[in-house]
Amino acid sequence: MAESVPESRRFVIQRHSAADGLHWDWMLEGEGGLWTWRVALPPGEIGVEPVEAERIHEHPLRFLTYEGPVQKNTGSVKIEDSGGLSLMEISDVRVIFGLEGRVLSGQFEFHQQPQGGWILHRLVPRR
Repeated sequence: MAESVPESRRFVIQRHSAADGLHWDWMLEGEGGLWTWRVALPPGEIGVEPVEAERIHEHPLRFLTYEGPVQKNTGSVKIEDSGGLSLMEISDVRVIFGLEGRVLSGQFEFHQQPQGGWILHRLVPRR
């Protein structure tokens, strides 16, 4: 069941270079940690067209401001965007949220596909 959550929190998007290539970690502040998805496109390229995302382990809140080496120096992260997060709807298969960052602003959605993978896209405001 979806939960409506009008709470203000924080987000960060980190550019993550690792042995297996480059991706961006989208981290949304949850209860005591950062809900995290791995996305192949940079933040500025996310539009209304669906982009595949991979839900990965929750990260500690310290990653909201961390830049530098990770995973025993096998990669590094650099903050691409950060700012305010408004959680609008949360369920096991969907998170609708608003971002107010330096690069991105607007409403976005992560939702889980029937096969188990996740999709990220920007929501278009209704007129």
